Amino acid sequence: MKFRMVHNNLNVFDLDKSIKFYQDAFDMHEVRRIAPADGSFIIVYLSEDNSNHLLELTWMKEMDRPYDLGDNEFHLAFKVDDYEAAHKRHAEMGCICYENAEMGIYFVTDPDGYWLEVIPEKRH
Repeated sequence: MKFRMVHNNLNVFDLDKSIKFYQDAFDMHEVRRIAPADGSFIIVYLSEDNSNHLLELTWMKEMDRPYDLGDNEFHLAFKVDDYEAAHKRHAEMGCICYENAEMGIYFVTDPDGYWLEVIPEKRH
């Protein structure tokens, strides 16, 4: 028996804003969408074309406020081949929320407050 992780889900309050963020911040694009006729939810799968793993963004019609993430320390991590260029992009976007220079990593937040770790492909 073999298991393979295929996607992670994040519930989002403003789907269009979240899709734009992931496009701008991580070069992700929509690969699939599920939208029932009743409009009760929309699920969008995003990919960055460098792995088989997908990010699933779920928008729920009845959600009338941003999600409360509480003390959730959950995060996703992205490896990048040009760490300095990624850092510059994210600094210009104003989304860097924490840096750990000693470890050589930083975190950004998405529009819903989820933390996303950025790790250099090769550490010095």
